[in-house]
Amino acid sequence: MTTPNRNKRPARKKPYAGQERYWLYGLHPVRAALVNPARKYGKLLATRNAAANLGEAPFPPDIVERKAIDRLVPADAVHQGIALEVDPLPETSLADLIDGSENMLLLVLDQVTDPHNVGAILRSAAAFGSAAVVTTWRHSPPETAVLAKSAAGAVDLIPYVRIRNLADALSTLSDAGFHIVGLDADGGTKLQDVANPGRIAVVMGAEGKGLRQLTRERCDQLARLPMKGDMESLNVSNAAAIALYELTRD
Repeated sequence: MTTPNRNKRPARKKPYAGQERYWLYGLHPVRAALVNPARKYGKLLATRNAAANLGEAPFPPDIVERKAIDRLVPADAVHQGIALEVDPLPETSLADLIDGSENMLLLVLDQVTDPHNVGAILRSAAAFGSAAVVTTWRHSPPETAVLAKSAAGAVDLIPYVRIRNLADALSTLSDAGFHIVGLDADGGTKLQDVANPGRIAVVMGAEGKGLRQLTRERCDQLARLPMKGDMESLNVSNAAAIALYELTRD
């Protein structure tokens, strides 16, 4: 199938309304944020060991004890001795995103609310060359430290696009030449048999509820991941990784 264009990164615009500066933590997320020209950041804190593992940085970190970072992040956070004060990334509009390559793979989420799942989906999307992850403002997590840590730096690698109305967004994608495929356990076609015209958007629903009815109606096709074992479904982030692999393999 067609390999998506990984080179075009759409311009980002204004910051997400209502989101404030936060502490990003973990080596991978911090490294990715420091080399992202769209990212605005403040203080960089690190233990001596973490500073030695960080590699090149635009400025040296303030060396602190681990407990100083413990006080800034959630109690169960695996911060690896490093934290960076950041602003949420500016938003990318759907119109800017799709104004480009004829070969583009998008992953669209229908009310997937768990930030750990969404972070893992962003990580897979970056790994398989998806142009973006698209979701809604409501019933989806904003950019937070938990989401960014789960994404292992992918928040700074591909756009996380949040739109107001999913049905309208799918209609916009369809008008722009995207083939809209809903991933559904009852889909009439196996995902590996779906034709890829170059521009394709895969829509995934929340665990349990799946795709909403109006979302299903906006899809050109419903497809399934064939399951041979006793399990009827997968965690949404696992299903996303398998779907992305299937759509980008040679």
